[in-house]
Amino acid sequence: MKIALDASPLAIPSGGVRRYTEELSRALAENFPEDEFWLLSDQHFTMPAPARANLKTGRGPRNLLERRWWLWGLQGEISRIGIDLFHGTDFAVPYLPVRPSVMTLHDLSPWMDPAWHREADRVRNRTPMLLRLGLATMVITPSEAVRQQALQRFRLPASRVVAVPHAAGRHFHPVEQPLNSPPYLLYVGTLEPRKNLALLLDVWREVRKQHPVDLVLAGRRREDFPQLPAEAGLHLKGLTGEQELPKLYSGALAVVYPSYYEGFGLPVLEAMQCGAAVIASRDRAIAEVAGEAAILLDANDRRAWVETLTSLLEQPNQIPALREKALARAGEFSWTKTARLTREVYGHAIERFRKKAT
Repeated sequence: MKIALDASPLAIPSGGVRRYTEELSRALAENFPEDEFWLLSDQHFTMPAPARANLKTGRGPRNLLERRWWLWGLQGEISRIGIDLFHGTDFAVPYLPVRPSVMTLHDLSPWMDPAWHREADRVRNRTPMLLRLGLATMVITPSEAVRQQALQRFRLPASRVVAVPHAAGRHFHPVEQPLNSPPYLLYVGTLEPRKNLALLLDVWREVRKQHPVDLVLAGRRREDFPQLPAEAGLHLKGLTGEQELPKLYSGALAVVYPSYYEGFGLPVLEAMQCGAAVIASRDRAIAEVAGEAAILLDANDRRAWVETLTSLLEQPNQIPALREKALARAGEFSWTKTARLTREVYGHAIERFRKKAT
């Protein structure tokens, strides 16, 4: 079978959707060598490494008409290659229902608070239409929490939506690190309004009054997030290479993730796979991923965050047990499992499309 995946997320430098597209396409090619997987986009992108013979790329738009990618260019590329199924990895599928398709609906944040995604009008307007018209034969969500939200908001049949969890890459593992003095708290992810970083900064400053602890923010700053001035103990690492992240996770006193809302919360799982102690918000998707292996707090409870971080600093003997639980929980996820579950959804989409056509 020939399967095409939207490679547009690979054109951006970082982010959870990019990581998902890269890891999933690589795992699909590795676990299903009898299939061909094509990465298609009208933008320049880097192919996932290592190269595999059954993971291929198309040529992109070939004329002015095909620059209207989702209407004409993508359809032309799909037809030339002879694709059997298209997987939209980022909220979109082709506009013409001439073959089965699968859409990954990562979360519902574009419809929850306009301030979280000021440039997401296209997703806000297009995705509900694609779902309502049935152009996405099947829908994948990264968690049961998002699945339930999607069923309720878009009034989708339960049989059409499947939760398939993400995973952390294999290179995320514990790395022996020297003791840091002072210790540091670590946040990994895009600096954007949804991540509740104002609370994190406020809490860290409060804790730092009594305990020497630094804060490291590792991730690119989105344009709608304010520029942070230089401050003692605050380290802005910006966009951080994936090979550096395991060291950062492993060396942190704790990884902190106070996000208001997540579809999965991949940095939480990456941190746990590195054996880090994790303190995160009690978001439904994060709770689903972390289980009992992280300390979960209300995203708006400043006092609870201050008390929890103070407790870890004053009683660090709590940390080894948290690290052990984190590693055990992370072991339940893998991209191989994600790829196999995704391939099952492809089969359901083909069968559903066939029945609808007859």
